[in-house]
Amino acid sequence: AEMRLSERWSSLHPLVIHDSPRDPAMQMALDEVLSEKVADGTIPATFRIWEWKSSAVIIGRFQSLSNEVDIEQARRENISVVRRVTGGGAMFVEPSNTITYSLYAPLRFVEGMDVAQSYRICDEWLVAALRELGMKVSFSSMNDLASEQGKIGGAAQRRFARRDGGPGAVLHHVTLAYDIDAEKMARVLRISKEKMSDKAVRSVVKRVDPMRSQTGMARSDIISHLQDFLLRNVSQAVVSTISPACLNESSELAKQRYSKDAWLSCIV
Repeated sequence: AEMRLSERWSSLHPLVIHDSPRDPAMQMALDEVLSEKVADGTIPATFRIWEWKSSAVIIGRFQSLSNEVDIEQARRENISVVRRVTGGGAMFVEPSNTITYSLYAPLRFVEGMDVAQSYRICDEWLVAALRELGMKVSFSSMNDLASEQGKIGGAAQRRFARRDGGPGAVLHHVTLAYDIDAEKMARVLRISKEKMSDKAVRSVVKRVDPMRSQTGMARSDIISHLQDFLLRNVSQAVVSTISPACLNESSELAKQRYSKDAWLSCIV
């Protein structure tokens, strides 16, 4: 079924970036810097499809590190732990098993909408793109996407105030499970007291149903389809890359904030 995108999409005119692999702290910094650049009007609306250099646990802005992650276990397994700039729950990502993207849009894109509506409009294109692949995808809660087989991903969002006469921005990012190593996830995330029992691991697998099993497609082919969908369906969407200036600023922020224990371990 052809799904037409809402009116607001036609005036977005986004840059579409399939980014290079980056380490987790840099990913966090890029999200903040690109959001600020859209907020102050330096760059237009932007889509960024991420690639990961290494495995990571990303905790929400307001989560307690020790409650969410077994830090020692994460170190042993060479998994970085980072805190992001948006709220929500902990995510476990592995480069070949995860599809992540961010939308950085001027605030007018979600103007007059409540939070639930703003999640829906930001992910409307994704639902349509995955339905084209034959997946029966819908919103299962305010910030989760699911198919009939179970949850496939979660979203988080934050608004950035207008600055310097710019439009302000909404940052909306989504992590989708292409495939999942549930046992590893259960070792590093503190999912429950009996998290190491087979039953707990099985129930996590049941709740999260990877896209690989549903589509039979390679991860890279799904990403190509998503990018192609945007270019076909969003008026004046163009392929782009991140500017050297943005990369430098993000790299500095990754060093100064996102790689620092002070940011990771407490609410700064």
